[in-house]
Amino acid sequence: MTITSPQAPATVTFADLNLPKPLQRTLQQSGMTAAFPIQAATLPDALAGRDVLGRAQTGSGKTLAFGLALLTRLDGGKAQPRRPRALVLVPTRELAMQVADALIPLAKSLGLWCRTAVGGMSFSRQADALARGVDLLIATPGRLSDHVRQGTCALDGVEHIAIDEADQMADMGFLPQVREILDLTPSGGQRLLFSATLDGAVGRLVADYLTDPVTHSVAPVTASVTTMEHHLLQVSKEDKLPVVTEIGARDGRTIMFVRTKHHVDRLTTRLLASGVRAGALHGGKTQGQRNRVLADFKDGRTPVLVATDVAARGIHVDDVSLVLHVDPAADHKDYLHRAGRTARAGASGTVVTLLTHDQRRTVRRMTEKAGVRPRYTAVRPGDIELARITGSRTPSGVPVAEHRRPRQATEQARPYRRVTSDRGRPSFGARREHGKGREHAGAGRPQRPSRRPYRSNA
Repeated sequence: MTITSPQAPATVTFADLNLPKPLQRTLQQSGMTAAFPIQAATLPDALAGRDVLGRAQTGSGKTLAFGLALLTRLDGGKAQPRRPRALVLVPTRELAMQVADALIPLAKSLGLWCRTAVGGMSFSRQADALARGVDLLIATPGRLSDHVRQGTCALDGVEHIAIDEADQMADMGFLPQVREILDLTPSGGQRLLFSATLDGAVGRLVADYLTDPVTHSVAPVTASVTTMEHHLLQVSKEDKLPVVTEIGARDGRTIMFVRTKHHVDRLTTRLLASGVRAGALHGGKTQGQRNRVLADFKDGRTPVLVATDVAARGIHVDDVSLVLHVDPAADHKDYLHRAGRTARAGASGTVVTLLTHDQRRTVRRMTEKAGVRPRYTAVRPGDIELARITGSRTPSGVPVAEHRRPRQATEQARPYRRVTSDRGRPSFGARREHGKGREHAGAGRPQRPSRRPYRSNA
């Protein structure tokens, strides 16, 4: 394995990388001319056909690092029905949508078809898109496995694969499915893998499926960057909710992380009742609801987003100035994933963890393992120090009605009802509302054909 220098390269423009002219024009029209360090480091090797390992913190531009390489390699080819030519594997639906938003305009500039295959969306529409031909497919492992089993997608023509957030794939238990998918692709194909860590299960995946990969690491793996402040705020159990509400009333975008989807809903309801515009995001929401909540957060209609860890890597929104751990993260990895929602692409940001007296020792050990040195402060509602650190304010107290956006023309009636766990795995009993057949959120279970009579296991 070749290891490159962790030092960031000198400023490199996309023109210096000899990308196809249509890609350069589209990037320039979007205001992007200079490559981020991870892009400048990995693109030359990826464009040359090498297997690449990219290690950089979230928000560093990884999507274009592998996306531009794949699109350039696909330039000039022709899509085949049900046989994508390149594949991007991501762990969550939100991340798939973010990647698609970034790459579809670039793919169009080259006349290439880029599509998604993720859970929570219509299986039949995805199958129709695959049947028409797809050059680059962005997929979650579970839903792609469903398409393979149903015969709506074949992977024997995939010559280029990018695996994003491989360490989260491992944490969510998706690596067995990733291995099954890789086994169905040509063994000599190009593999690009991006991960915050390259040890454990990810390291075994690299050893088994990548050939003489070149590794580029242009940023520390921890979240202790100079543009990010870390704070531990000790509160009493009685003061915790009022403190959270005052922080929610601050100016700027705020993401609040809690551990359970039920707590997300309760906290969001409390914030709305106090006059704070907030949206709830967790695995129990339908995909349409999740899309609308994220759109409202990006557009500034709801400046506060309350989320579970399912969103820790799926939310790529600029200008998030504060991440609040309402519930302390379960471990140092979750802490870093959550913290990475702020201070993106060199911007500044603040990360605050609320803890009670009995949580001090556990939280301190976790932050030490994460490689950060937070400042410790005891606070109460209305404290000047709380306002200085977080920008907290007294909420208006005027209840806010939940904002409901009009359904877009492209947003059709939901094809089925589903109930998911917070990891995105389907619960039993998810049924279609329109048409025949059954369908779930795409975590790997094959569909039950509609003509087969239902038989209880009892």
